Amino acid sequence: MESGPAVFAGAVFVLFGVALLIWTGARVQHRAPVAHGVSPRASTALATIFGVLFLALGVWVFIRI
Repeated sequence: MESGPAVFAGAVFVLFGVALLIWTGARVQHRAPVAHGVSPRASTALATIFGVLFLALGVWVFIRI
């Protein structure tokens, strides 16, 4: 019964991390800005780092179940 919220949280983290990585990759591939008003390298790096971080957090939640 207690694993229900953990499964939901893990799924949300994994989906958000994957979506962020896909979105960042698509923006970089089309040479479009990842974030407006920010250095392209910095915004790409931060979006990638946070995408991997959320993906890892979701995997960690699933491992802990």
